[in-house]
Amino acid sequence: MKVLFLGTGTSTGVPQIGCDCEVCCSSDSKDKRLRSSVLVTVNDKNILIDCGPDFRQQMLRYNVKRIDAVLLTHHHYDHISGLDELRSFTNDKPMPIYAEHNVERTIRRLFPYCFGENRYPGVATFNIKNIENKQFGLNGIKVLPIRVMHYNLPIFGYRIGSMAYITDMLTISDLEIEKLKSLDVLIINALRHTEHISHQTLNDALNVIKRVSPKRCYLIHMSHQMGLHNEVSYKLPSNVFLSYDGLQIDI
Repeated sequence: MKVLFLGTGTSTGVPQIGCDCEVCCSSDSKDKRLRSSVLVTVNDKNILIDCGPDFRQQMLRYNVKRIDAVLLTHHHYDHISGLDELRSFTNDKPMPIYAEHNVERTIRRLFPYCFGENRYPGVATFNIKNIENKQFGLNGIKVLPIRVMHYNLPIFGYRIGSMAYITDMLTISDLEIEKLKSLDVLIINALRHTEHISHQTLNDALNVIKRVSPKRCYLIHMSHQMGLHNEVSYKLPSNVFLSYDGLQIDI
């Protein structure tokens, strides 16, 4: 399995519009963060997790020419607004999109022209598959949803083999924590150092990591308030890393 980090930033991205802080003004490429998304390659299948507003730029930057399926964590703009750009991958057949029913409702509301009998030529076409909080199969690949809370919104993370991906989480139950045991890699959100109403802080993430005990952990969905990549990386536990755009890991 390979994981390519297409974007590692929060909803505003880094640099943030109008900000002159040291992170936003940094010349280090690792401090430039598009909105969070990953491409997971397993059994020669490319699975995209989330499809935000930087999707087109990400596909061109990393020369991605095939996507076999999409997993969506929730319906917020920074995680689904790039779906229209899937048109480049749906010339032959609709794109399988795995999502909860409430996420499907939002997609149909935001992209009504992608549905119906008289679609405009060239629009993206979707085959939305509703999922629940139980394991399902995706092209022969077992995917286990992980229920987490994004403030008061229930959303999904996903476990594929010995890798789990969680974004936008504030809290997780003990029952769902059990699904994260025996991981080689945990990818998890950490917004900044100070508290936020709907996202984990760095300390929150480190506490979850201690409970899960993965072999390696990569932090995502970071804001400019996390700090400079090189400075923060130096202070982390030996098995915890700040991810960055373009990072590719083997599992």
